[in-house]
Amino acid sequence: MGLVGETVRAELERAYRAPDRRYHDLRHIEALLGLARQHRKALRDQEAVEAAIWFHDAVYDPRRSDNEETSAELALVRLAGLAAEDRLKRIAAMIRATAGHVLPRFADASAETDCALFLDMDLAILGSAPEEFAAYERDVRQEYAFLPDAAWISGRRRVLSDFLSRPAIYLTASFRDRYESQARQNLARALAELDSEARR
Repeated sequence: MGLVGETVRAELERAYRAPDRRYHDLRHIEALLGLARQHRKALRDQEAVEAAIWFHDAVYDPRRSDNEETSAELALVRLAGLAAEDRLKRIAAMIRATAGHVLPRFADASAETDCALFLDMDLAILGSAPEEFAAYERDVRQEYAFLPDAAWISGRRRVLSDFLSRPAIYLTASFRDRYESQARQNLARALAELDSEARR
């Protein structure tokens, strides 16, 4: 069962099934859990990573900028008493790190490795097959349907350009080897499409 018990899992599943979620939904969580299983031998604390996966988008309102912080706080409340305080803090730190996908500093090297893998799992969609990436872009646009086209294009360009400008999108060698090249192709194509849309 891990740290996320049946009652909490049911609560989170309800949140991820909300009708306004098009990408940040239960499918996303299941995909990340699948990646965690694939990389379980590289994870020092698989239960902590799985808890971070379950909670990292638990609170998701595209109109707000504090979703990651609120999700981390929810994890601390729901998991209180189920793990040592330092372990809970590591889980919360992993969740907060999804705000900018920048690896935080950890005193424990194994916790840093776990967080790097977790962040890479969350960005695996960027290096997916072109048709899957295109579906992801459409789904995210629907989550931001309240934004007019000009605001969406401007904001999305900033997000995608930030990833593309990084020396490496992925933090771990295994994810760089598997996803980096395709992710850069997908991002470049998406930026070109946004530029084309802006000129219409």
